[in-house]
Amino acid sequence: QVQLVESGGGLVQAGGSLRLSCAYSGRTFSSTAMAWFRQAPGKGREFVSVITRRAQITYYKDSVKGRFTISRDNTENTVSLQMNSLKPEDTAVYYCAAHYSGDYSRRESYAYWGQGTQVTVSS
Repeated sequence: QVQLVESGGGLVQAGGSLRLSCAYSGRTFSSTAMAWFRQAPGKGREFVSVITRRAQITYYKDSVKGRFTISRDNTENTVSLQMNSLKPEDTAVYYCAAHYSGDYSRRESYAYWGQGTQVTVSS
């Protein structure tokens, strides 16, 4: 059974930084692409970033390119999201997800999800 636990959310002023982490329990982490999604109040859950299993490839939502960096540690079974130059529109619950099959940007492609961590950016 795979479990994902996010941490690192909080309240930060615009222009500040946060680092989110996701701990993966299970035996298949190093063979699984991992992603971050987010969901703002009243909106759907949207793709933020993904990293392939050996970190060869990363993709980002256009609005976070140059500000967010995804990384992973296959020895520690963790994936992280470094978020810099945060904006109020980045406010959302951020979810870590383990890829199963298909388009990396689609929710339906992910088999396991964490419980989410709140990120609030004040103006």
